[in-house]
Amino acid sequence: MKTAQHTKNITDDFFVPEFCQAETLLSLVLLAELLVLVLVLAEPMQAGFDWMRLALTSLFVQWIVLLSAAVLCRIRPYLARISASKTIVFTCALVVLLTLLCTAFAEYFFFTGTLSLESRSHLYIRHALISLIMCALLMRYFYLQSQWRRQQQAELQARLKALQARIQPHFLFNSLNSIASLIDSDPARAEHAILDLSDLFRASLSKVNTLSTWQEEKTLAKQYLSIEQYRLGKRLHVVWEVNSVPHDLPMPHLTLQPLLENAIIYGIQPSVQGGSIEINAQYVQGIFKVQVSNPFMPCANSKNTHGTRLALNNIEARLKVLFGPNARLIIQQQLNRYIVSLSYPCSRPSAEATTDENFNRRR
Repeated sequence: MKTAQHTKNITDDFFVPEFCQAETLLSLVLLAELLVLVLVLAEPMQAGFDWMRLALTSLFVQWIVLLSAAVLCRIRPYLARISASKTIVFTCALVVLLTLLCTAFAEYFFFTGTLSLESRSHLYIRHALISLIMCALLMRYFYLQSQWRRQQQAELQARLKALQARIQPHFLFNSLNSIASLIDSDPARAEHAILDLSDLFRASLSKVNTLSTWQEEKTLAKQYLSIEQYRLGKRLHVVWEVNSVPHDLPMPHLTLQPLLENAIIYGIQPSVQGGSIEINAQYVQGIFKVQVSNPFMPCANSKNTHGTRLALNNIEARLKVLFGPNARLIIQQQLNRYIVSLSYPCSRPSAEATTDENFNRRR
């Protein structure tokens, strides 16, 4: 299984695209047809457009393209194990060879006895050079596109790490303040809060990937709320309406907890009476929506807008990096409630992926 997974990772990072995929194959066919138009239009002008010439040239070029795509599709896992330069040389040589074979086939069936030796030589050389140039240009394009894609991924990962680093110290600082307020008044509860915090950070620091699940984020948030409950007591009331959400939906790590932290700091803490925080979540037609609302305190929010925006900007940036431009984070004020809503398109992990993950965990 490890060998298969390693081979899959290599081929996924390989710069030569998967020609067996319908989308890639369609793009290649359209590009070949564009080349045919250029070749036919580049010939000396005649009284009328030679549609037969266009049809025969198109048939000839599509033979070469489809044969090359079929062979490259089969040998792609082997090409992924050698260097990029060797792959380009081998691919160009393969395409030239297939072009010459198709030329010989076409000559045998369509030009029997009509071409002189010199014309035949020019025909083979012309076809070989055209296929070599086009293949080299195409491979160069694939390679540069792959390098650009890797660079983009590296930049996105760097941004994610930077954003995550800005969130975790802020969370630690506020959690320690909550525990410090309990030390004099209730040492026993402070000890329990420290144990909860250690469990919370053990879960946080053990997370290697940037993506978590809704279940893990909910557990992490409840551990944080338990720490704040020690400090705020009856002033803090939490309402969860999330029963219909699948547990395995993907969610960026440390997304829900900062939303609750802001709700407590700017909605519950400044109020003598406290208030309720409502968490609503739903998953409808491939869109995951989470909404956190808290009492609106104009004085507290006007004085701390910078801190609030910092956390929310970090969350919004991570959502867009991981789930694309359709990810949204919206802030609303409705009467006496302050509402933060986030939504993004996502899908549940497949059964096969879940099985592999469970297998790896057991190992």
